[in-house]
Amino acid sequence: MKILVLNSGSSSIKFQLIDTQTHQVLAKGVAERIGIKGSRIKYNRPNQPEVHFEGDILDHQIAIEYILTILKSEEYGVVKDLKEIEAVGHRVVHGGEKFKQSVLITDEVIKQIEIVSDLAPLHNPANLKGIYAISALLPQVPQVAVFDTAFHQTMPKHSYMYAIPYSLYNLYKIRRYGFHGTSHKYVSHKAAEFLNVPYEKQKIISLHLGNGASAAAIKFGESVDTSMGMTPLEGLIMGTRSGDLDVGAFVYILRKEQITPQVGSILLNKHSGVLGISGISPDMREIEQAAADGNERAKLALDMYAYRVKKYIGAYTAAMNGLDILIFTGGIGENSVLIRKMVCDELSYLGIKLDYDKNQQAIGKQAIISSDDSQVKVLVIPTNEELMIALDTEKIVSNN
Repeated sequence: MKILVLNSGSSSIKFQLIDTQTHQVLAKGVAERIGIKGSRIKYNRPNQPEVHFEGDILDHQIAIEYILTILKSEEYGVVKDLKEIEAVGHRVVHGGEKFKQSVLITDEVIKQIEIVSDLAPLHNPANLKGIYAISALLPQVPQVAVFDTAFHQTMPKHSYMYAIPYSLYNLYKIRRYGFHGTSHKYVSHKAAEFLNVPYEKQKIISLHLGNGASAAAIKFGESVDTSMGMTPLEGLIMGTRSGDLDVGAFVYILRKEQITPQVGSILLNKHSGVLGISGISPDMREIEQAAADGNERAKLALDMYAYRVKKYIGAYTAAMNGLDILIFTGGIGENSVLIRKMVCDELSYLGIKLDYDKNQQAIGKQAIISSDDSQVKVLVIPTNEELMIALDTEKIVSNN
């Protein structure tokens, strides 16, 4: 089945056309600066140079119309007819408590996504734009919503509830939801498959370390805890997000700086994390280089980043009463030899022993990086959220 996977942001749309039989990416790209001067589409096919298309892209529907035109064009196309696209899978960030798995998109599903958009005001409205556009341009093609939060809906109540008045949960559904669920689901399954062990019998910690970062505790095939909360701000230190922070400290900042909660939110989401600590960049590659050059704040950023991840590994091992597999994924997890070493050092009491040579060689590829006598298997598993979305979409469409 040929499935178009869309990840619609506020001013961009990432897309991939995937053949689910072969798992081959037939074409992929991104429409950038939608509704902004300097719009363009970057387009890639296997073994072909990247092509750029520039021009005014006023809204998401026009962007998707351009993408579909390119996909079937004589010079750059990979399909002869748009009827070859049998389904469209959409990344939807927040499904609230309503959606525990991927679903076929109907008018009722759209209504429910709109209702929970209040929980992800920066993401869900943009995701919906992609759904609306496909409904207008390819009305006969089935669409599937794949939620970042769905994988974590197996968390027990004591994991996802906050210690605030219970009435606030009843009124506003304030609780931990977690994100990166599609990635955690993909890499945890892939790890068990790679090691040839039964997925439903493993205790796994998955570390998705990128500009956004989260940890997930996966016990016997189900997510039982995760570091991101009601929003993607909680948990690990990230590129520009603070991660865990004393709420009292946030209130103190608002009062001292005389800023509104909205401005405070921007401070914690856009100007904190690795960027805020180092004052240099949110990019871990630049931080590592600056630290190597002797920059003390860059060194501090690395130490804090690794320390926070290490604390979550300890906590989740305790929560699951053991650990079998530790996974590194995401841009940093897959490529940073240094971060993986800093995280795993001094965790031998948990049965984690890194093989430094294997770690050095495992850059952007699937590999075991633990020593042969390590009780816990430590793996690098490149994530592939788009393939996971495509496979979920195929499954849902085939069953309806």
